[in-house]
Amino acid sequence: MAGAPRIGVVLSSGGARGVYAHTGFLLALEELGIPISASAGCSAGAVVGGIAASGADLHAWSETLAHLDPARFWTPDPWLRLAWQLAVRRGRGFIGLSGTEAAVEFCRSQLAVPRFEACRYPFHTLAVSLGRGRKVMFSSGELAPRMVASAAIPLHYRPVEIDGDWYCDGALIDLAPTDAICCKHHLDALIIHHVATRFAGLKELTRLRCCSGDGRGISPTSPSRFTVVHADVARR
Repeated sequence: MAGAPRIGVVLSSGGARGVYAHTGFLLALEELGIPISASAGCSAGAVVGGIAASGADLHAWSETLAHLDPARFWTPDPWLRLAWQLAVRRGRGFIGLSGTEAAVEFCRSQLAVPRFEACRYPFHTLAVSLGRGRKVMFSSGELAPRMVASAAIPLHYRPVEIDGDWYCDGALIDLAPTDAICCKHHLDALIIHHVATRFAGLKELTRLRCCSGDGRGISPTSPSRFTVVHADVARR
């Protein structure tokens, strides 16, 4: 549609609750007819954002979440092996309770396309490179392992190996990677969907709403500046 605003969406980390919150948020945007021109996600936001960017049916994804068996993405080692690692080896060599192979396969099964390059719009994920000790933005290559790498919480999951390096949860460095698409892709507005880590209550939500319209980068004429909109969510 000619003249339609270009909207960017950033999905924050947020654990399991973030997966459900981001799914509901993107379904709401879809229902309102708000198109997404570019997106970025971290941890939970990387998983949901990648599935949405691939063109998968979000209603089908929502149904999958409603009946999801944790064994499809969480395969912890037997307790005897864990006890041996902690008691006998004193934790040496322990890098996580669960491997990531099942999680990667689960994400693959939910995607409409396998690679970033085939997504409906530009999509970016954030992970931490353990070899280089810094954050890395992924925007090309296979989606599933990079989505899982962004969500691989240390000690819960073992790091994900990609191209000879090891990666873990991007939320260790940045909860919402706005710099991945901020001032890029010719956006007119950037919506940051931040999932609170705890139930904040009505008072905190009111404070966030009052603080969100701070005028950062609001300009109807300059193509290098855009409106920043916060969509903070706090759920029980």
